Amino acid sequence: MHVPVLLNETLDLLITNPAGTYIDGTLGRGGHAIEILKRLSSDGRLIGLDRDAEAIAQTAKTLSAFGNRVQRIHGNFAEMKELCKTIGVTEVDGVILDLGVSSPQLDVAERGFSFGKDGPLDMRMDQTKGRTVADWVNDEDETILADVIYRFGEDRDSRRIARAIVKAREGQRIERTLELAEIVERAKGGRRGPTHPATKTFQALRMAVNAELESLETGLEAGLPMLCQGGRMAVITFHSLEDRMVKECFKRHTVKRESLQQGGEKLVYEEPVVVRITGKPVTASKQECSNNPRARSAKLRVVERKTVA
Repeated sequence: MHVPVLLNETLDLLITNPAGTYIDGTLGRGGHAIEILKRLSSDGRLIGLDRDAEAIAQTAKTLSAFGNRVQRIHGNFAEMKELCKTIGVTEVDGVILDLGVSSPQLDVAERGFSFGKDGPLDMRMDQTKGRTVADWVNDEDETILADVIYRFGEDRDSRRIARAIVKAREGQRIERTLELAEIVERAKGGRRGPTHPATKTFQALRMAVNAELESLETGLEAGLPMLCQGGRMAVITFHSLEDRMVKECFKRHTVKRESLQQGGEKLVYEEPVVVRITGKPVTASKQECSNNPRARSAKLRVVERKTVA
């Protein structure tokens, strides 16, 4: 079972209109969706998006009790504007994005997300399209592999790991999760602590194969214009690069005052204008981190759409 992180903190800040329409751009197994629907009135509505077809299928039963108050759509939240148009929705009261991999995805060996269980090297959120991680590690240039592992995994041993991958694939294709994990572990000189040496490499390859940062950037810019006045966007990140992207996007859409050389000042902002509801990101309590270690790296940022005064 996937346990939503920062659940109450997120919903307390997200929901301003119980009769409104909300988008859960990362529906997953419905953890946030169920609680959002419970807080909405009988007129409230939720649109759940997910690029994982299994998530859409499994939530058919999970969310069935809410009837036509919830609609589930298979697709990337980066395309939320177009996806919602297909059901006649162009404006919403809130958008929530909970980034990262859900626990059920990690638990299913066949999805290839985890080095804890042997499975095919896939890691695609949407298994109906795109290249697998096996394609990446067997076909990409060594320099590109090193850059991906360094940028998305922030692993200083990225060049050594990429070199080891290229050398290993000369003998035969790398097709299994445990096979790749062992290659990385040897390249890093074995295991020295509680964290597996392949953790950062697997994270980096997952982010690359799913174009996660590109989807996030597009999704943020797609979601903000869909908000009605007073509508809010809440984003939970688990990676420093994601959090930085969210922070910079929200900053661009926040009104700033700049002094003019000739005196006076001007307002500088990108449309649509938002105000930050959370100055610093909200993080999980010690109790939540103890109960759910995944919460340790979670950061929540929330903004509200406003009219320029």
